[in-house]
Amino acid sequence: MPSTHNPATGSSSPLTSLGRSIWTRREQCHSIEANHESNAQELELQSFQKHVADLFHDLSAVGADELLSIAWTLKLLDVFVNCLEEFRGIFLKNKEYISKPPMDHWTDEYLERSLKALDICNASRDGIEKIRMWHKHLEIVLCALDSRQRAYCEGRFRRARKALMDLALEMLDGRDSGSAFSQRNWSFGRHNTRKDRHRHTSSGHSRSHSWSTSASWSAAKQLQSIANNLVAPRGNENAATNGLAGSVFTMSSVLIFVMSSLVAAIPCQDRGLNTHFSIPPQFPWGIPLISLHERIMEESKKRERQSSNGLLKEIYQVEKCTRQMTDFADLVQFPLTEEQKMELEQVLEELASICETFKNGLGPLERQIRDVFRRIMNCRTEGLELLSNATNLE
Repeated sequence: MPSTHNPATGSSSPLTSLGRSIWTRREQCHSIEANHESNAQELELQSFQKHVADLFHDLSAVGADELLSIAWTLKLLDVFVNCLEEFRGIFLKNKEYISKPPMDHWTDEYLERSLKALDICNASRDGIEKIRMWHKHLEIVLCALDSRQRAYCEGRFRRARKALMDLALEMLDGRDSGSAFSQRNWSFGRHNTRKDRHRHTSSGHSRSHSWSTSASWSAAKQLQSIANNLVAPRGNENAATNGLAGSVFTMSSVLIFVMSSLVAAIPCQDRGLNTHFSIPPQFPWGIPLISLHERIMEESKKRERQSSNGLLKEIYQVEKCTRQMTDFADLVQFPLTEEQKMELEQVLEELASICETFKNGLGPLERQIRDVFRRIMNCRTEGLELLSNATNLE
């Protein structure tokens, strides 16, 4: 009997059904892979936020005696380097989004902030050089009054008094924002003789961007310029950038906090602490960062710190010890009583401890600031290349 099956009828052949099945499974695989990539990126961005929060919780878990010390400042710069390297990794993994609207706006703003931060690094390096000069005067005082030498006499105190006077004059000079020292530019070993090279003058203050630091340059205004217009991304902005805008906001906030802490701690030209942070609760690092900022602000408002060259713990110790030594040297009569000898040796012991801290800490601190400068510059260069390559492709 002849077959009644007709290919023209609406029923599907086995091959057609198989083809549709393969196509459906392929679409499902692509969808699963896309969801997997999206979930992996979301987890990476969440991990970055958590890591920043953990680092700042550790930073904030210090007592008043440790906050703003050289050791704490070194730890702060370590935290910054860790955050920056993780942020850089996120940027490089998401090259295709960096130059596309609306993400390109966030990228541009961060690169501009990082450029301005280079000047803060340079000013901090100048400040460390200034502390080194103070250190030399302190060593002269210690040498002049070394108890292992012959008995205390007027000649030894005269030499110590002169070193203390020179130190006091330098520290007073450091409080003058227009001092000659402030006009020097180190740029980490690269002295610039061509004035105002690559300078932008659109803002109302000097914008040297690490080529020169003029007498009109202001650390306070530079910080204000870095912090201007920094607001957290709204929900739709964050979604439109696949969460990357939130990461840029995080890194920008960390950058501003670290730079403001350097200006607070280390002698800088026209220091000022007028930075304010507004961080929504969805960012877990906000609480420890704001807590640290408030503690630094409270420290700056203390009566004995208001006219200080810097809030660095060791600077306060220098100022306190030199006042004690100057008062002692002005009133001393010879021969010294046993009580006076004990009082003198106690102050000298504290000065020796400060000198040891400077000897062991200033070098690593300067190297760490150099490293921060270099990493910021390298990250900025990579960001500019990404934007440039995207523009050329268009």
